Amino acid sequence: MKIAVYPGSFDPVTNGHLDIIERASKIFDKVIVTVMKNSNKVAMFTVEERMELLRKVTKDLPNVEIDWGTGLLVNYVKKKQAHFIIKGLRAVSDFEYEFQMALVNKKLEPKIETLFLTTSSKYSYLSSSVVKEVASLGGCLKELVPDEIIMDIVRKVREIRETRG
Repeated sequence: MKIAVYPGSFDPVTNGHLDIIERASKIFDKVIVTVMKNSNKVAMFTVEERMELLRKVTKDLPNVEIDWGTGLLVNYVKKKQAHFIIKGLRAVSDFEYEFQMALVNKKLEPKIETLFLTTSSKYSYLSSSVVKEVASLGGCLKELVPDEIIMDIVRKVREIRETRG
């Protein structure tokens, strides 16, 4: 069985992420979309909320599993008995960083391969940071994120505003 892990912060999941998930699900027997806890990033959504958003948008993909992880990615991948890491690329700037990480992961665990999938050109500008910025400024999220989670994002922005006063 060919199992791949697609790690990320997914804060929140975008149409670009979903594009990569859908395409990877056609290549692999199982794709584990993994919300990685990153202590260097301040997240808008909790890990549990991000997992729930991912479950909503992947419910029609039977070979996609949603999970979370911490620590070294290669250790997580081994624990899941996967042999592939999927990384989405939007631009050359993504490649530089992801290439370096792929080489480190290969050094740490030679049996694990990193595969790069370029996002569809219509999503090349899209990131979770852009979505959060648009949402926080009251902009339209249509075509940036899957329709079924737009209201979740709007509610979260409202919740954050109310908390901050």
